[in-house]
Amino acid sequence: MYDVAVVGAGPAGSAAAEACARAGLSTLCIEEHAAPGLPVQCAGLLSTNAFLECRVSERSVLNRVRGARVISASGAELSFDAGTTKGYVVDRAALDAEMVRAAAAAGAEFWMKTAVIGIEGGRLITRGVNGRQEVAARLVIAADGPRSGVARMLGIARAPVYLSGIQAEVPLERESHLVEIHPNAAPQFFAWVIPAGEGRARVGMCGTANVHEDFCRFVKPYLSSVTHLVTGTIPLGMMPQTYGRRTLFVGDAAGMAKPTSGGGVYTGVRAARHAAAVAVSCCESDDFSDNALADYERRWKEDFGRELAQGMRFFRFRQEIAPAQVDRLIAVMADPEITDLIVRYGDMDRPDALIRRLLTKKKILMSFGIMAAPAVRAFLKEVLM
Repeated sequence: MYDVAVVGAGPAGSAAAEACARAGLSTLCIEEHAAPGLPVQCAGLLSTNAFLECRVSERSVLNRVRGARVISASGAELSFDAGTTKGYVVDRAALDAEMVRAAAAAGAEFWMKTAVIGIEGGRLITRGVNGRQEVAARLVIAADGPRSGVARMLGIARAPVYLSGIQAEVPLERESHLVEIHPNAAPQFFAWVIPAGEGRARVGMCGTANVHEDFCRFVKPYLSSVTHLVTGTIPLGMMPQTYGRRTLFVGDAAGMAKPTSGGGVYTGVRAARHAAAVAVSCCESDDFSDNALADYERRWKEDFGRELAQGMRFFRFRQEIAPAQVDRLIAVMADPEITDLIVRYGDMDRPDALIRRLLTKKKILMSFGIMAAPAVRAFLKEVLM
């Protein structure tokens, strides 16, 4: 019997496995794919904090970015450059593989090309390269992605919102230090052009409806050839309870992607380390009751729970903003006073502080037609309370 079985070897799963193994717990990590990070289902843009949380070398880094250009459908543009690295464009397969090696070096055992197909009597039923096997573990950490099979098998409610994403890597020359954001290209979320170094860029978008059609229109001007095409799913909105039945849910399996950007590495890895700390405590006390597991949810909520909650409010508010309002907002935010706030307080992982400051600016409020927009007033009341 293992102390901990981690399901999924993405960044969150590998971080959990490494932390558990370093603490002396017998740890097994089960991954359905043959190699970590493949197939790639990520834009591959990590904030500096997210990259540092992964505790890896820079071997996976393809490019560094310092700021962004936000471009509306009408041509209004907001551009800012922090003058220092704010994000890393990475090869996710290389980054994931390095995290797996670190966890294995710490003592975690890995079963690759193995899927969890059932949970019976506290035992995981797996099928993979070694056939059908049963695994006993005192605690399970589910890091098995947005469609978490573990949650489904246990009958635990999952995230309420799912975004579909498509991204193509294409030959394209762009300013290497700026990411492009196109909010009107994907009305429910946004589209992007991420410079990936050496005359290449990643062109993609996320949304809740008509994503394939919108993507085909958006990518057409950039499409001379495609070197890589990926699709993926991003869960938004936390599952109602991230623990239960001797299981802790982390990362995308718990719906921890940031609703403002869709990124999930930072929150997933931090949650994984909180989960590992609780796993150690539970194993030491031999207490795996829901009351003991609840400490995990308390920990991650104290860490970044407010950011996720405010992010969901902003996401719902985003659905109410018409393209014309987006155009006006971008034009207003191009004001040097506003761009200075963005550079000073902008944080891809914790945007709440910046949003609160921006919403104190009358010119931004007026760009929404604040006096005639009950939805805007409701959003402001929630965010600024």
